[in-house]
Amino acid sequence: MFRSLMQDLVRWKDRSDRSPLLLRGARQVGKSFLVEQFAVAHSLQCVTINFEHQPEYAEFFEATLDAKRLVRSIELLSRKKLVPGQSLLFLDEIQECPRAIQALRYFKEQLPELHVIGAGSLLEFVLNDTNFRMPVGRVEFLYLKPLSFHEFLMAAGQTDYCDFLAEVQIQDTIPTTIHQDLLDWVKRYWAVGGMPAVVNSFITEADWERCQALQAFLLQTYRDDFGKYATKTQHAHLQKVFAKLPGVVTKQFKYVDFDRELRAENIRHALHMLGSAGLLTQIHATSAAGLPLSADAIEKKFKLLFLDVGLLNRACFIPPESLLMRQPLVNQGSVTEQFVGQELLCLQATYEPSALYFWQRDTPGSQAEVDYLLAEQGLIIPIEVKSGHSRRLKSLHMLMAEKHLPLGVRISESPLAYHDALLSIPLYLIHELPRLLQRLN
Repeated sequence: MFRSLMQDLVRWKDRSDRSPLLLRGARQVGKSFLVEQFAVAHSLQCVTINFEHQPEYAEFFEATLDAKRLVRSIELLSRKKLVPGQSLLFLDEIQECPRAIQALRYFKEQLPELHVIGAGSLLEFVLNDTNFRMPVGRVEFLYLKPLSFHEFLMAAGQTDYCDFLAEVQIQDTIPTTIHQDLLDWVKRYWAVGGMPAVVNSFITEADWERCQALQAFLLQTYRDDFGKYATKTQHAHLQKVFAKLPGVVTKQFKYVDFDRELRAENIRHALHMLGSAGLLTQIHATSAAGLPLSADAIEKKFKLLFLDVGLLNRACFIPPESLLMRQPLVNQGSVTEQFVGQELLCLQATYEPSALYFWQRDTPGSQAEVDYLLAEQGLIIPIEVKSGHSRRLKSLHMLMAEKHLPLGVRISESPLAYHDALLSIPLYLIHELPRLLQRLN
């Protein structure tokens, strides 16, 4: 299964000054499979320690942080040799052994030629613990997300479409039949999502019921994880917030409307924990006064994105048939905005945490909102998402005029077009947005 992050792993492997790597991301996004696939593809003997399934290895790290002594102990127990430059030590579910994270510093200092990767689904809870001492400057990070639409097309064998989209130019007219077929593939992605197990099932079995069962299993897995990082009281709050979360995705979040029985502080803490587990992303409002967008972000004004559009639709009990029909959905606006947000997150650098922003004006009689803001090539690019073929862009034009922004983007089911400083791209072309924007600047 093609993952674009493989290219980042290859660049990491080939650098002479590399540090041990921590691969971060939500549970079940494919971290372990990707690392093992990477080792096979590049002829690295992979010695895997899964601290969840092999807790006996944790004893070595509790006894010492000396890299050479650790390697000797691992070799004895695993009966496998770790040869610098030829082997990969993969420390999976590393959050179960915080001392192993601290040991990464000593692998960097004492055995710099040994390839070392750690991965974990609940790493943030260890790294953010006030009692944990992170080996700053001795560890690199990469973030893995669910499959993007581009990766989904690759996995489904639609490489010709990927090649075609990579060559599309702004002035091109995409044939109507191809345009509609690509939109149909977007709808399939909405139903399947980007979780590797579900994608694999769709490709190999083409059984929608099986895909739904896997999505339900993943959602339950996340609920079962709550006990690993929450107290009994927090667990109840997490369950309640997680259950209600799909109904408020992409809408401005208001504590008072979300749940009148829970205190705002309890909801806030639950959202923070779900974010740390990778199950949601907060999109904060910003004034769009300049770059970086984070400088003027409004902490208390935000919207939420779910981890994955397929899981979102399953949590909302939307059947695949509804998504695959060409008639508009009741909640198509939220589904479309979730999809676009997820795609924009996949465009961001893999070596730092993702962040998205939106713009909103609350002035009485002049309210306006633009769905997303993108920082690209030193410019602020406002992005308006439209379900169906709606052409109203009042808020987008208002923001462009107020902030003197030279270019705006509309993402919808409409064909590719550029007119009067407005780039209109179809949903299936978001992966190519940075390239298209570069041609306009």
